[in-house]
Amino acid sequence: MRMNIQPTASHFVNGQYREDTAGEAIPVVYPATGEVIATVHAATPAVIEEALASAARAQKEWAALRGVERGRVLRRAADLIRERNRDLSVIETHDTGKPLSETLVADALSGADALEYFGGLAATLSGEHIQLGQDFVYTRREPLGVCVGIGAWNYPTQIAAWKGAPALACGNAMVFKPSETTPLGALKLAEILMEAGAPAGLYNVVQGMGAVGSALIADPRVAKVSITGSVPTGTKVYEAAAKGLKHVTLELGGKSPLIVFEDADLDSAVSGAILGNFYSSGQVCSNGTRVFVQRGIKEAFLARLTERLKGVVMGDPLDEATNFGPMVSERQRGIVEGFIEKGIAEGARLVAGGRRPDRPGFWIEPTVFADVTDGMTIARDEIFGPVMSVLDFDTEEEVLARANATEFGLAAGVFTRDLSRGHRVAAGFEAGTCFINAYNLTPVEAPFGGMKRSGIGRENGQAAIEHYSQLKSVYVGMGPAWAPF
Repeated sequence: MRMNIQPTASHFVNGQYREDTAGEAIPVVYPATGEVIATVHAATPAVIEEALASAARAQKEWAALRGVERGRVLRRAADLIRERNRDLSVIETHDTGKPLSETLVADALSGADALEYFGGLAATLSGEHIQLGQDFVYTRREPLGVCVGIGAWNYPTQIAAWKGAPALACGNAMVFKPSETTPLGALKLAEILMEAGAPAGLYNVVQGMGAVGSALIADPRVAKVSITGSVPTGTKVYEAAAKGLKHVTLELGGKSPLIVFEDADLDSAVSGAILGNFYSSGQVCSNGTRVFVQRGIKEAFLARLTERLKGVVMGDPLDEATNFGPMVSERQRGIVEGFIEKGIAEGARLVAGGRRPDRPGFWIEPTVFADVTDGMTIARDEIFGPVMSVLDFDTEEEVLARANATEFGLAAGVFTRDLSRGHRVAAGFEAGTCFINAYNLTPVEAPFGGMKRSGIGRENGQAAIEHYSQLKSVYVGMGPAWAPF
């Protein structure tokens, strides 16, 4: 029996659930079966206005608190999330299709980590004193105001918290629009923040498609926009925000390289490639989907990878024995299948997977291509599904040049036992988030973000504080003011 996941209402605005059925109906589809399991409605202009007005009011009240008081609320919310992790994870599994074995450890708990981390930082936000003879300057770190967050469908609860936690720690309010594909998790985060002591209106959630996002971004009360999404969507958001000279953080897509040298620990490298291609059914922006394997170990790598893929369990996502889930939607599965067809047509060797299992829902097998060349479509374009491209290489200089030959620059990884080479290659990557002998580990303590067309700004770590606050300099004259006349 499926649990009832119909939310109390479509939106969470001004401290309470809010419904307006005049907005377009948005079906929530369970990816494992294709069933419609809930319905929400897009925000009407009235709901959007209420969200922005309440956020502007709450922000003033919130910013007036001491940092330690703001931090206390965020840390209480983190505790509540951990207490309710299983229930939140079940909602996340229904929303995304990701197996419960994954959502129990990677989704709501990651959001709790962000709330706890930034809750701890809230009391430390301070300026500096600059002595200038008798005179001096001091700086104040101040909030931006009302921030808008626009989420993606792969980590809906985590993204809602990754954007909300630093924003709130710095004294801002947030209006968050989840992806219309996965609208449920953010509502529970807003409810929990309210329960933890946040003022009404501080963190609002409104549902909708691009038109709702555009209305939020264009509003003059909004000071900052943060989006997780594709490069085309991020570009549109950046253009819209530029018209109002708003602060922007863009966490966009990638086509990240993962380099495996002959001296690498083979099982560890295969684990990195699995995490970088098949976790969350490949629906991760930082995935290392171009796996460059040094020629001497290529066949051994493929053989070990093929053996490890026998451990894939495609079952009921609510069964914790299941470790591989469906695509998030029928549309996304169709996109991935189109890439698989292109890979075969362009001459790549299909080593594993590539088929649609005979079962309801939006499933597709973990897929591995070998003998992939740099010019193939599957090696150039972001697929956002469980498709790994394995490419051969001979030398470090050659592979680094090929790894960087992309418009993207979100992530990159290298597996090697040579410590000097590992650091040298990491330094040479044109990417914002790099890994040595690991992949796709994104602790909240470390900044996360991209270079080139993969984004602007950073999430997480102390770097995020810079993107949700602004500095004010105050010059203090200690003697009589001077003027030339």
